[in-house]
Order: sequence, then C-alpha cells, then structure tokens
Amino acid sequence: MSTVLGAMRRNTELGLMLMAGVLTAGAYTLAGLGRSASLPANLVPFLLIILGLLAAAHVATRRLAPNADGILLPIAGLLNGIGYVFIARLDSDLAAAQAMWTAIGVGAFIATLALVRRARDIERLRYTFALAGIGLLLMPLLPGLGQNINGARLWVRLGSVTFQPGELAKIALAVFFASYLVEKQPMLAMGTRKVAGVWVPNVRHFGPIVLAWAFSLVVMFWEKDLGSSLLFFALFITMLWVATARNFYLGIGGVMFAGGALIAYSVFDHVKTRVHILTDPWSVATGSGYQTVQALFAFAAGGLTGTNIGQGSPQRIPAVSTDFIFAAIGEELGLLGTVAILMAFLLMVGAGLRIAMRVEPPFEKLLAAGLTAIIGLQTFIILGGVTRLVPLTGITLPFVSYGGSSLISNYILLALLLRISADDYERKVRAPA
Repeated sequence: MSTVLGAMRRNTELGLMLMAGVLTAGAYTLAGLGRSASLPANLVPFLLIILGLLAAAHVATRRLAPNADGILLPIAGLLNGIGYVFIARLDSDLAAAQAMWTAIGVGAFIATLALVRRARDIERLRYTFALAGIGLLLMPLLPGLGQNINGARLWVRLGSVTFQPGELAKIALAVFFASYLVEKQPMLAMGTRKVAGVWVPNVRHFGPIVLAWAFSLVVMFWEKDLGSSLLFFALFITMLWVATARNFYLGIGGVMFAGGALIAYSVFDHVKTRVHILTDPWSVATGSGYQTVQALFAFAAGGLTGTNIGQGSPQRIPAVSTDFIFAAIGEELGLLGTVAILMAFLLMVGAGLRIAMRVEPPFEKLLAAGLTAIIGLQTFIILGGVTRLVPLTGITLPFVSYGGSSLISNYILLALLLRISADDYERKVRAPA
C-alpha cells in the first residue's frame, strides 16, 4: 500500500542512490587516473553494474516496502561503493570476489523483503532464531569445519567457500533477544529489593545476563576473538537497557565483561598482545604492532585532504582490504574523507534509531534498536581498533571492508530495518480508518 509520503521517500531514495552511484564512479575514475594516469578501461561496465545493483535494490524496495525509510539504502550503497573502489584499487582479485558478494548481498536484501512481509511474523519464531544463532555462533568450534585464521577461530570452510557464521548469528540473536525481552520486560524492569540504595530485580531474573555472558566468554576463550565477544555481549546489554530503561544493567554488564576480559588477559597471550599493541605499538613496530604503526603512518600521510585515490601507499598495511581499510581511506582521502565516512555511519545509526523511536509495537521497537546497535557497535569496535582507542579486533567495517559474510548479513539487517519502518507507517495510515 503506497502513500503520498511513501512515494516521496522512494523518489528521495532514487535521487540519493543516483548520487551515490555517481560518487562511486567518480572515485573509481580517480583511482584509475591516480594509478596509471588514464581512465579505467572498464569504467562504463563498472558504472552500469553499480547502477544496476542500486536500481535492483531500489525497485525491490519500491514494490515490497514502498513506505520504508528513504535514507538507509542510499547510505549503504554509498559505503559499499566507496569500499569497493578501495578494494579494487588495492587488489583486483579481491575486487572481483567483492563484486560477486555485493550482488549476492543485494539478492539477500531483496529476498528478505519478499519473505518477511510483516516484521511481527518473525516474533513467533524466537526459539528457532535462538537455536540458529547459537548454532552459527558455535559452528567454528566444530572439528573439520572451523578454521583458525590470524589467531581467531571464527571461520568455517565448506568446500572451497570460507565464511564467518557469526555475522548471521548476530541477526538471529537480535531477533531472539527482542522477542524474549519483550515477554520478560515487566519482571526485568521491576526492582524487588534495595541494594546500596538501588532497586534491583530478583536474583532469578539474572539468568539471561549470565547466559549471554557465558556465550561471550565462549567466543573469547575458545574462538579467541575479543571483538566478536564484546559485540555479542554489548548487543544483549544494550537491548536489555532499552527494554527496561534501567541503568543498573549497563553497570552490571560492564562489570561482568570487564571480569571476563581480565580473565582472558591473564590466560591468553594473544589478548595480552592486543593490549600491548594498544598501549605501545612502537615497541613492537617490526612485529605484532606492524599493522597498527603502518596505519598510523597512513593517517599522518593523508593529512587534511589525502594523497588522492591511487597515489598513496596503503598496500604496506597487511590486511588493508579487511581490518584496515579505514586507514587506506584516511591516507588517500585524508581527514575530510574519514569524517565523511563517519558521518555516513552516524546518519545510518541515526536513521535506525529514529525508526526505533517511532515504532509502537514493543518487539519491532526493540528489534530496530538492536539491529541499529549492531551497526553502531561494530563500527565503533573496528574503527576504535584501527585508531588505537580500543584493542584491535578482526571485525569488519560494515558495507566497506572486504568480506562476503559481512556484506550479506548487513544487507539482510538493512532489509529488516526497512521492513519495520514500512510496517510502522502503514499501520499509522490505517489507524484512523
């Protein structure tokens, strides 16, 4: 059911996506000029493919969710396009794979909009999503399937395909958390006893927090990844705080994660190494701190306006197409370019939170907040690691870094946010009638 406002949103979305396509093509042209002083030979096919994928996503939204928010998809398209340009500038083989994953991601976006016709329908499948999320989260621990890459066991290999199941697990768990917390919200929000001047819930209601903490410790200890552990636990605590409006849960969650991190620091050498890199990368600049030091040099070389795309040397940074792509952007687009990327993520998070604030059904409100928190937390963790704000982790920068698992899961997440937005507006249109 399209409305006047829905048509305005779709027209705005179309204009912004055309702008995103033009900016991406312009960046691709500059990359070719910077690298070989000539226009890329495949510029026209590249432009047609980019515009084709953006058009497919837009047409699907126009037909399947005509009243959805008009800002989220263009921002995702712009971030995806800029990320692809830098991946293509750094590694042509990875660029071909990223193009394929982008097409699959857009396909997953369209399929999600087609399958999930009402956001509230997935609330009934809470335990299915719980089992799927836990299974995906623990899948890398299975012998013969799990792969240890760069010290973290987060990957699964099936034949020639390697993927990170935790990327899909975060969405499944967000759906379960939203459904569970809506049902248990009265008990979790109600204080039954006063401790140190603060009303706290009954002890038996702390089970979900302990369980979420235990799973985050499994990820930290056995999969050896502090970033993913922080993401999953912070997601649950954030959604719990949104559901109950109790600051107490933020405090207890922070204490529990700090305790787990302290144990991990005492037990695992790789956690100590990450903390050492954070505090003093220069002392291990030729060893474990090499990536961080080279990223700092890249930011310094970029200055205010950057060296221009194709004229920097970000290839000195190992894993620059994945963990450190933000450093490559900082070197070749400078402070202005990195601020633009940050503003794009802030706009995306702001649009997601606006959807969460406007939606009335508790499940959809909480799910929108959780999905938005995933984008915000993941962006903070990886950018904080690259800029030495938090210990470095292997989490990808949403829509920008190379990685098929990340792209597909983020496009599914985006489709769910748009579905919630469309359902909310259509409900309000029907209400007076």
